[in-house]
Amino acid sequence: MTLIDSDPDTGLAPLQFTVHRNLQARSAAQREEILANPGFGTNFTDHMVDICWSVGGGWHRPRVQPYGPLSLDPAAAVLHYGQEIFEGIKAYRHADGSIHTFRPDQNGRRLQRSARRLALPELPVPYFIQSLRELIAVDGDWVPSGEDQSLYLRPFMFAKEAFLGVRPAHKVGYYVIASPAGAYFKGGVQPVSIWLSEDYARAGKGGTGAAKTGGNYAASLLPQSEAYENECDQVVFLDQDRNVEELGGMNVVFVYKDGTLVTPQSDSILEGITRDSILQLAIDRGHKVEGRAVSLTEWREGVASGDIVEVFACGTAAVVTPIGVLKGRDFLDEQPTGELALSLREELTDIQYGRRDDKHNWLLRLDA
Repeated sequence: MTLIDSDPDTGLAPLQFTVHRNLQARSAAQREEILANPGFGTNFTDHMVDICWSVGGGWHRPRVQPYGPLSLDPAAAVLHYGQEIFEGIKAYRHADGSIHTFRPDQNGRRLQRSARRLALPELPVPYFIQSLRELIAVDGDWVPSGEDQSLYLRPFMFAKEAFLGVRPAHKVGYYVIASPAGAYFKGGVQPVSIWLSEDYARAGKGGTGAAKTGGNYAASLLPQSEAYENECDQVVFLDQDRNVEELGGMNVVFVYKDGTLVTPQSDSILEGITRDSILQLAIDRGHKVEGRAVSLTEWREGVASGDIVEVFACGTAAVVTPIGVLKGRDFLDEQPTGELALSLREELTDIQYGRRDDKHNWLLRLDA
C-alpha cells in the first residue's frame, strides 16, 4: 500500500488498498522486449486497479489485482445504456529514474465532470490520484525510458448493476489499466491532413460533448472511416451553426498573424488538459489567447487571406500536431505551418520529461 497523508482540502483519508500480485507476471526479459517497441494500446501491464461503488456502500474494496478479463452480467447497465466514462493520462520516467505524471488533478476533475453528466458517482480527486500511485507502486517497472516513450494510464468507470430499468445504476466499477506507449511520431512530427465531416456530428448542444464518454468516440468512428477513404488522417466536426468543434480526439488551435491563439469553445467540446497547458505556455510568452466560436468560413477565409498563420491540433497522445491540409467534398485547402506549434510542443514535453523547469508545478511524482 502506498502511504498518502489525508488530503488537506477535503480531509479525506487515503483508501486502504489490498494488493494481489499477478502470479503470471511477465519476466524482466519479456517486459523489456515489449518496451523496446511498445506501440500504443496493444500491450498492457501485469496489474490493474479496481474500486467498487454502490449506493449503500460508497467507494469500497479498493485493490490492485492481476490484469485480466472482467466478469459482467449480461444485464449490466453499461451494455444497454452506455453509462461509461474514461480518462487518459501518462506517466513519464525522468533521467534520474523517477516517475512523474502531468496535472493529474485536472484529469481527476474532468472525470468528475464527466461522471456528473453521465449520472455516475464522482470519484474524489485524491482517490483518483491515489489510484495512479497504487498501480505505479506495483507496475512502475513498465514505465519506459526511451525517447518520447511513456506509460499511458487509462482510468475508466462504468455502470455494472444488472438492471434493465432506465435510471442511474446503483453499482459502479472504477478501474485503471496501463499500456506502455512509444513515440507517437516516428521520425519526427509531421503535419496531418483533416477531413471535414458535413454529414455527421460528434455531439450537440446540451449533449455529452464536454464529457469524456465512449459514445462520443463511437459517433466519430464512421466519419473517421470517411476521412481514411478520402486519404486524410483525421476528421474535424462542426456544430449546428457550422462552427468548428474538435477533431475525433483532439482540440484545434488557430494562430493569427498578430500572435493571438484562438481555440473553439462551447459546451459541446471536451476541455483539453493538453490544450489548456499549451495555451498557458503561450500566455507565458506574451501571446493573447481567446476561447470563442470559430466558423468554418472564418477558418478558410483566414487561411486564404494570411490572417491565420498556423493551425494545429493537440491532445494527450500526440501532444501537438500541425495541420497541413483541410479537405472537404469540393475543396482542398493547404494549411500554413510555422514554428510556434512545434516550439510549444517541445517546451511542454521538456516539462513532462523533467528536462525543463516546471514553473507551474504541473508535475506530480508517482513513485515517492
